[in-house]
Amino acid sequence: MEAAASDTIVALSSGSLPAAIAVVRMSGPRAPEVAEAIAGALPAPRTASLRVLRDPSDASPIDEALVLHFPAPDTATGEEIVEFQCHGSNAVVRKLIDVMTSVKGCRLAQPGEFTRRALESGRVDLTAAEGLGDLLAAETEAQRRSALRIARGGLHDELASLLEKLVTLSARLEAAIDYVGDEEETGGQDDALRAEFAAIRDKVDELIAKPSVEPLREGIRVVVGGPTNAGKSSLINKLAGSARVIVSDIHGTTRDLVEIPVSIGGVPFTLVDTAGLRESDDTIEQIGIELAGQAQRDADILLWLGDPDQMPEHPRAILVRSKSDLDETSDGTGIAVSSKTGDGLPSLMAKLTELARGIVPTADEIGLSDWQADTLRVVRETLDVHSEDLAILADSVRSARVSVGRLLGAGDVEDVLDRLFGKFCLGK
Repeated sequence: MEAAASDTIVALSSGSLPAAIAVVRMSGPRAPEVAEAIAGALPAPRTASLRVLRDPSDASPIDEALVLHFPAPDTATGEEIVEFQCHGSNAVVRKLIDVMTSVKGCRLAQPGEFTRRALESGRVDLTAAEGLGDLLAAETEAQRRSALRIARGGLHDELASLLEKLVTLSARLEAAIDYVGDEEETGGQDDALRAEFAAIRDKVDELIAKPSVEPLREGIRVVVGGPTNAGKSSLINKLAGSARVIVSDIHGTTRDLVEIPVSIGGVPFTLVDTAGLRESDDTIEQIGIELAGQAQRDADILLWLGDPDQMPEHPRAILVRSKSDLDETSDGTGIAVSSKTGDGLPSLMAKLTELARGIVPTADEIGLSDWQADTLRVVRETLDVHSEDLAILADSVRSARVSVGRLLGAGDVEDVLDRLFGKFCLGK
């Protein structure tokens, strides 16, 4: 069945089956009608009532379930919504959904379609939808805090305020242009208008300076580098809490990049094991060494397990003196760590979380996705106008309004929506 915006959509909105309870949700104009055919007269709005669910084709029972009706427009999607809280059996849920989708105009929801309809009806904006997507995917405490802050409208409030300032300034600039030369109408506000323009430009600079949420989504990349047999793989296994990469006394064991996701102090990290750096005639090992060098340059944080004099330049590098249980000499440089005994690991993890605070949003900060930051840079470039001509300033403000509106979900954002909601689960 071809998808249409006017269709009534159905999906399992609870966790994977089997489970104690399953929530099957239906949204759209035919939701009450279909629900009544299955469960009889609907209960009072937002009141749960136990009903026997039946197949309308032969009146055979499907299950007993709690039924709830949420009338439009005050619902999550802005449409009529009916929820069935039934037993979490694969057979029960499959039968119920089959019966519902057998009705013309009623079909299975596409990934993220419930939230997309909420966006289209104005129940949420694009920033909140993105935050919700991150919240659904959150696996660490830092990811949860950041996503919830955005989903609850933190970024929306700042962007909406910026858009309001742009709209107000745009109206004032247009009025000043219309009455140019008429001091009685404009009151000689040209300098004040230019000052407002500059203040908005400064506000955009503040927004662009916000930290990125991408390291939270993917994990802060911690690349472990150094010569062969420096203890890189052993350290990664110790930080990961299990044997995730091969450890061997044989030089050149690691040849490719090996990525291990971990959570340290509630912050997501991706530990990257790399080939040991040394002279080698082995073509494959040489490729691994080249990959290691590139990974070190691209790292958010570099752990260097080698000679301090050979440590690559990096803004967030940590010198690690590995195998400290075998080397009692110390000049006080770096962090002494033993992957065998665990000595020094708490200090290393504390340093990692300390550096992470400069990369990802803190508990009180709002972060930006890459596309949000890129769009704000376009806004900044649009406002990078230093002219005395109010008409030129007005044109710049008009263009900036379009870009900021796009961040909130207005205008042509279909590519963004497709990418965003494609990652959502079917029932959301």
